[in-house]
Amino acid sequence: MTTDHFSFETLLLHNNHKFDATNGAVSVPIQHASTFHQLDCDQFGKYDYSRSANPTREALEEIIAGLEEGTNGFAFSSGMAAISTAFMLLSAGDHVIVSEDVYGGTFRMVTQVLSRFNIEHSFVDMTDLENVKAAIQPNTKAIYIETPSNPLLKVTDIHGICCIAKEINALTYVDNTFLTPALQKPLTLGADIVLHSATKFLSGHSDVVAGLAVVRNPELAEKLGFLQNSFGAVLGVQDAWLVMRGLKTLHVRMEHSVQSTKKIAAFLESHPLVKKVHYPGLASHPQFTLQKQQAKSAGAVFSFELENEDILRSFVDNVTLPVFAVSLGAVETILSYPAKMSHAAMPDEEREKRGITKSLLRLSAGLENPDDLIKDFTVALEKSKLVLTV
Repeated sequence: MTTDHFSFETLLLHNNHKFDATNGAVSVPIQHASTFHQLDCDQFGKYDYSRSANPTREALEEIIAGLEEGTNGFAFSSGMAAISTAFMLLSAGDHVIVSEDVYGGTFRMVTQVLSRFNIEHSFVDMTDLENVKAAIQPNTKAIYIETPSNPLLKVTDIHGICCIAKEINALTYVDNTFLTPALQKPLTLGADIVLHSATKFLSGHSDVVAGLAVVRNPELAEKLGFLQNSFGAVLGVQDAWLVMRGLKTLHVRMEHSVQSTKKIAAFLESHPLVKKVHYPGLASHPQFTLQKQQAKSAGAVFSFELENEDILRSFVDNVTLPVFAVSLGAVETILSYPAKMSHAAMPDEEREKRGITKSLLRLSAGLENPDDLIKDFTVALEKSKLVLTV
């Protein structure tokens, strides 16, 4: 099926897996088999053991590769499984440069696991490319980007970083979880590997844990495929099917959530109890222009700082609509507390140094009417005012 002329939203539905070629079913079959019968001793078929390859997982891998405009996709048991396996492309003695306010799980992997294997790291504020250049060492073999970053929504010039990486023959990793290929395609900007927690927007319903990786060339695909098979942290077939089901509605979900985010972020930015809103879709954001240049929009996640921790706690106690939980990118709006949730793996001093304060909240807008959320927030903030007078 030729798909080059289709728009992204059409490709979500009309791809090589729109129906089963054997019987016409319009849903990818879930192949639970762990092993596959072989016809002779010397020549095995395409599938032999489901850790190495499975038709259901393979369908998802092909779909995400197409959506990210890469050559090969890989599905893992979680976002961290995808990230950790991709990091194993590095070797002892290598050095990696990492976004400063990276996701807490990635911070933990870099500082407490890679360091045990003599892989060095430097955390850098990547909003300034000069900072990245200054961090380069003779053994720098990779640059790892989150953009927009989690949880401060800092924006990194993907193409600029990729140019720097190519000059030193280093790989560029981009965590594209916040924006998805619906809004941003790092491989087209020069990145080598795109990573996703597919638990978030790609599946979108808070009912699956999954990770995805996409690479831009067959040589890198062979290396990452070897690691995927070696480590074996592959995505189960039921979960692969759930991600594929979620992908079908990605465009409409993102469209609604982005519009809601713009409205809610603007409301909070004007509220007297809110010190700052971190959202690259606001003109006040320092990388507002860059975000518009390299992505279709600023996404559906932002963070905001309240006047102090007491007001934050009062606000959380009084809001009624958002789910107060870890994770993001779901049909329901999710409110998170990075200091105790997504970035709990960071020591207090490291969080404070990065600006991840105890008065910071992160919001992922869902599919509710944004006016209802604003009403809910208005009431909660009004009650929080009492904290200032006590």
